[in-house]
Amino acid sequence: MTDTGSETTPARERRRFPGISSRAYEHPADRSALVALRRLAGFDTVFKALSGLLPERSLRLLFLSDSVRVGETQFPHLHEMLRDACYILDLEKVPQMYVQQDPKPNAMCIGLDEPIIVVTTALVELLDEEEMRAVVGHEVGHALSGHSVYRTVLLFLTNLALKVAWIPLGTVAVTAIVTALREWFRKSELSADRAGLLVGQDVNASMRGLMKIAGGNHLHEMNVDAFLAQAEEYEESGDLRDSVLKILNVLPRTHPFTTVRAAELKKWSLSRDHQRIMDGHYPKRDEDKDTSVTDSFRQSASHYAESVRTSKDPLMKLVGDIAGGAGDLGGKLRDRFTGTGGAPRDAGDAKGSPGPTGSAGPAGATEGD
Repeated sequence: MTDTGSETTPARERRRFPGISSRAYEHPADRSALVALRRLAGFDTVFKALSGLLPERSLRLLFLSDSVRVGETQFPHLHEMLRDACYILDLEKVPQMYVQQDPKPNAMCIGLDEPIIVVTTALVELLDEEEMRAVVGHEVGHALSGHSVYRTVLLFLTNLALKVAWIPLGTVAVTAIVTALREWFRKSELSADRAGLLVGQDVNASMRGLMKIAGGNHLHEMNVDAFLAQAEEYEESGDLRDSVLKILNVLPRTHPFTTVRAAELKKWSLSRDHQRIMDGHYPKRDEDKDTSVTDSFRQSASHYAESVRTSKDPLMKLVGDIAGGAGDLGGKLRDRFTGTGGAPRDAGDAKGSPGPTGSAGPAGATEGD
């Protein structure tokens, strides 16, 4: 970025979104999961206790003492990217950013009073300039959405679980809160990916960055279309047993699987919602106070209903069948667990009255956003 008087402008030409509200890019599942989290019994008690126990100052001192603070004289290219991202998303106060020595590529936005962005050395070394720009925009999106507060609570509850036994909730209750926080944070990552695309405004760079996080710095060995095909295969393959395994695999994670993130972001980049934002039509921050909670619930419910209706996952198809009042539920349940689809059970079924109708859901359906 360059300075022109008191005004800052991006280093290269990109659209800017003055006054943009985080509602413009937030994934419906992010909003609904956060509402559910806030309603979880005991969450308020834990949140208030940790807010008092973990003052902002301790976090800043931790990174100030053992990481490198990004600025004009240290990692200046990251400093420019950060100012650029804040300019584009119209975030008035630029968060502090630190680079932390870590062999695992990662980035996070934490902080109770003010957000702090942390990126690891492995990530800085892995990504090129445009890929890194999307990551910085991702973290600024977290800051604009206010995600850093809940991410901090998750971080400390996860790392210091043994030291919060004094909270009058019990281990089971604390585990339930951590599980709910992880579920919300996985959804919030989808929102932040969208913010990263709004900042970088290069979907190919966003895709490359996600592929590198999954497969390392071997782009010459990878292909975007094949990578996205993995996400489709992951969603639609197997039977109900695989659906259950997918749930168990993702529960301990704070981030969605990388192929899933790539597919979600690619789909949003082609959506009407994204195009409207790029055309300058988006919710404004000064309108947030007038936002209807009922409308937010309705949008989230509509998203989930559409996701269930169009999903190729065997479990989601079964849920759709149940919601639609499908007949012969026992037969469908058996077929989904065994992966036999809608094949007739025996010759009698084929000759007599029609048997199970087979897999529900239109072939080749894709989820809308």
